[in-house]
Amino acid sequence: MPSDTWGASVETVDNLQLEEKFSAVYNKFKLHFYQETFARWQNREASLTTVEAFAMETIYALGEPTVHEFAQFMRISSSNAAYKISSLIKKGYIEKVQSEVDGREYHLRPTQKYLDYYNISSSYIHDVMERIKHRFSIEDLAKLGEILSVVSAELMPEVNLGDASSADGAAEDVGAR
Repeated sequence: MPSDTWGASVETVDNLQLEEKFSAVYNKFKLHFYQETFARWQNREASLTTVEAFAMETIYALGEPTVHEFAQFMRISSSNAAYKISSLIKKGYIEKVQSEVDGREYHLRPTQKYLDYYNISSSYIHDVMERIKHRFSIEDLAKLGEILSVVSAELMPEVNLGDASSADGAAEDVGAR
């Protein structure tokens, strides 16, 4: 029977309360991103649609996929993916880079323009992680890293990032500090 750090069985943990806490943290990350994004768009027109933003986040998370890999992951047709990618190229958020292995293939690489946009979210994650490192013990951080590794590698099989997933290494890094 799994237990927490203090030896209590999982059955004693209020699962609904735990789920609500997890959801609250997830929502705070999303809402912070939305706040920062809207604040930046106050003085200029938004250049990414919601669907394009989702597409860019997926491309970034997949680590320079091909158009075909992106389409497969998103469960859309290659022609639909090509249309979305064409729009992102025109807006300057992505570039196609010819594969060094197979010259017929092109990989999708986010541009600096997208990385600046993405930094809105990643800088907040960094800030929260710094606060976590200052607030919790090394043992707690190691346990958090272990939990995040298991969640990423074993409990979310629907989202397979392949080699692009750095959650295992990142989670281990959290515990190492």
